Amino acid sequence: MILTVLGFAARYGRICLVLGLLAGLLLPSVAFALRDWLPELVALLLFIAAFRIGPKAVLGGLNDARHTLLLVICFQLVLPLVAVLVFGAVGLLATPVGLALVLMLSAPSVTGSPNFTLLMGHDPSAAMRVLLVGTALFPLTMLPVFLSIPVLGSPIDVVLASLRLFGVIAVSVAFAFALRSRVTSLDESQRAALDGLSAIVLAVVVVGLMTALGPALRSDPMLVAGWMAVAFGANFGLQMACWLWFRARGVSNNAVGISIIAGNRNIALFLVALPSEITDQWLLFLGCYQVPMYLTPLLLKRVYGR
Repeated sequence: MILTVLGFAARYGRICLVLGLLAGLLLPSVAFALRDWLPELVALLLFIAAFRIGPKAVLGGLNDARHTLLLVICFQLVLPLVAVLVFGAVGLLATPVGLALVLMLSAPSVTGSPNFTLLMGHDPSAAMRVLLVGTALFPLTMLPVFLSIPVLGSPIDVVLASLRLFGVIAVSVAFAFALRSRVTSLDESQRAALDGLSAIVLAVVVVGLMTALGPALRSDPMLVAGWMAVAFGANFGLQMACWLWFRARGVSNNAVGISIIAGNRNIALFLVALPSEITDQWLLFLGCYQVPMYLTPLLLKRVYGR
């Protein structure tokens, strides 16, 4: 019975994500209640993805470590520093929009990127590798970005927060791999059940991340519209730029997972590290950013399916 229900959720996984977005907007009290459980939910999400993929698919790809490392350096170091130069040249670096976009570009992959890749029917192993390596190297890659923007203050708190995040990821993935090593293989119904469980947990997570968006939508819809345009442009723009770059070079293996990561970053990491006078400026952007993120499997599946 449980496998049947979870299999049903897997078939309609993209709809589950949309329902999560709507719940986050329409049920602010539930969103605030779930916000305190986000670390545990993220750990559960990582466990499901790592168990579903298995250690062989992830660790077996470490022969491609150089490629993964170059992607992380490009995504988390080169792109944000280019953005700092561009925004600084046009006088936008100190604005809320400029800060939000630079921080987004410097952040590692969102923890749900392997789950999103699975929901669209593609191999998530590359996304998991970039997630692991990118989060591990984040304390190093973010230092040049922070030093180039003095208004952000000391990077020590961000380093500590990123180390805590990597600890959560490492423990969740290690536990999942240890458990999966005792399972010889997963049949189709079991894989579908894990995909359905992943979709449900993703839908619950987004509810807790939407605490600022619902009230702002009712009080200042035009402000929300502006931030939503920034969020969609940054998220989908980066995904499509990465996807077209791969297509132009005839690369198809792992292109979907890496393109998803290009536009979907874990900017919520900065909430626990930066001072409130900085984060309050782009807290609304964080809520708007969840919309294109969670609509990615629904709106871009046909594009990536090519």
